[in-house]
Amino acid sequence: MSTMARIAVTVGVTTVFTAASTLSAAARTPEPKAPGEFVSLSSVDPTIIQEMRYVSAHNFIGERIDGYRQPVCILTRPAAQALHRAQRRLVHQGYSLKVYDCYRPQRAVDHFVRWAKDLSDERRKAEFYPRVDKSRLFEDGYIAEKSGHSRGSTMDLTIVPLPAVPAPPPVPGQESVPCYAPQAERYPDNSVDMGTGFDCFDTLSHTDDPRVQGKQRAHRLLLKTTLAAEGFVNPPEEWWHFTHKPELFPDTYFDFPVARRSVSGHRP
Repeated sequence: MSTMARIAVTVGVTTVFTAASTLSAAARTPEPKAPGEFVSLSSVDPTIIQEMRYVSAHNFIGERIDGYRQPVCILTRPAAQALHRAQRRLVHQGYSLKVYDCYRPQRAVDHFVRWAKDLSDERRKAEFYPRVDKSRLFEDGYIAEKSGHSRGSTMDLTIVPLPAVPAPPPVPGQESVPCYAPQAERYPDNSVDMGTGFDCFDTLSHTDDPRVQGKQRAHRLLLKTTLAAEGFVNPPEEWWHFTHKPELFPDTYFDFPVARRSVSGHRP
């Protein structure tokens, strides 16, 4: 073998060894864990129903979202404890809280942003944003590069009548029914009728939209007033979105995964 050939073989072997070492080191790098101020909601109140939408494909993108490893609600301890107090109020009235999303890692927000910039991907437009042009999702405030969810004290939730029964399975075609259609027609949920489904990108989702009346309005006000009594603030654009104040981490956007391991060993 010539000197040049030996050099080439040596370089090739070294490159492969270096790449393998890099991959091995990456595999050994542990995922970040949550600070001790974060807990799983179920450790504080196991009676609150959890239907974590971004672990499944039934969401406005149509696939599991980055960073969601397990269907577990993670929150800062004060936010979880405040939800527990709100739950006790609602149970006495024949209802339970149900969370759709809680802490959201920054990598999930980045997933939302990449999807929003891809104007060709409109798999779930018919259900979640039928009246909104996808090119306007940033301008209209539906998608942003930072989310309060990543700070750990914000959650998306609704109320469910007790005794809670599972939602029936969807029938063919229901994934194309607009999220503001009558409750019996849209994708099934076991919650009370809020006038729209969760994550409905439409002005009808505004908490106090005057077009929403009767039982739908009463349900929204029940959720809002019950949570407000425990220190939660609801922005006017989304009836399901609440932030517990004061926030423990008002300026920090975390990126640990949504997984039980992230809060293992944390006291309730």
